[in-house]
Amino acid sequence: MTEAVSITVVMRALADPTRRAVFEQIVNADEITVVELTRASSVTQGAVSQHLKALKQAGLVTERPEGRKVYYRAEPEGLEPLVDWMSHYGVFWRDRFANLRTLLKEIDP
Repeated sequence: MTEAVSITVVMRALADPTRRAVFEQIVNADEITVVELTRASSVTQGAVSQHLKALKQAGLVTERPEGRKVYYRAEPEGLEPLVDWMSHYGVFWRDRFANLRTLLKEIDP
């Protein structure tokens, strides 16, 4: 994927529980095919393919064709928008907890 993917696209891709389960299967495998993903899930091959399409568009997986099979692999860089977003709010909450700790020490030394 050549252009940066927005946090919205990544969050939408991971919001669906079935899609998240497919993504987790891919993460836990070095590479995996649609057939293997379908066998391990309770959805049809067509549904798995649609979930893979959304994950690919979000930059979360890449594919490698080999003959008649296509192998899917997790793309760690695809999570960068989510990590960046969470880091921003992590700083926010660390500051708030530090302020709360200071306040509590003032109230009850």
